[in-house]
Amino acid sequence: MALQHPFTCLSVKAQKRAFPVMLVLTLGVMTTLGVLGKPLMTPAAPCGILCFEFAGDLPNAQTMVASWGPRGQVYAGLNLGLDYLFLVAYSSCIGLGCVLVASALDPKARFFAALGVVLAWLLFGAAVLDGIENYALIRVLLGAEDAGLPALAWWCAASKFLIVIAGMLFAAVGSVMLVAAKFRPGREQPSQ
Repeated sequence: MALQHPFTCLSVKAQKRAFPVMLVLTLGVMTTLGVLGKPLMTPAAPCGILCFEFAGDLPNAQTMVASWGPRGQVYAGLNLGLDYLFLVAYSSCIGLGCVLVASALDPKARFFAALGVVLAWLLFGAAVLDGIENYALIRVLLGAEDAGLPALAWWCAASKFLIVIAGMLFAAVGSVMLVAAKFRPGREQPSQ
């Protein structure tokens, strides 16, 4: 029995229609997060919220929060809050991309296709990790003194990014494989 992907409740046609919608939503929220993140780029946090995600320890995280000042801290809160929508958008978008590519692959590429299904499931895990990370960072932003929060955020962020990068690489490599298969010698080209 083949491994079922997380989008089986949608027909293939619905999956294909949902993907561009999720892509537009993902890109729109990502752009908004980028705008909200500009005031967070300080000497203490040159990469803004990304530096905060990887602060790793409480003194470093507190230094970043202090460098933002009250106005920047509002932007950080907005950024972390909006990231809850983003984590749903990107995990669904990349997961759908993995599923669509996996289902279109040649049956001989079963292992690679199964990897796409596994990654689609893992992307929902990445979203959960992102939510935990956001919670830990919001607590630090609000003044929590728990030294474990920045470390928790670091581990969640690192794991999340590994899964997201793997999903994006799968979708990209799989797409290249699909395009290459269309132009493989010996394959009949459609008549025009």
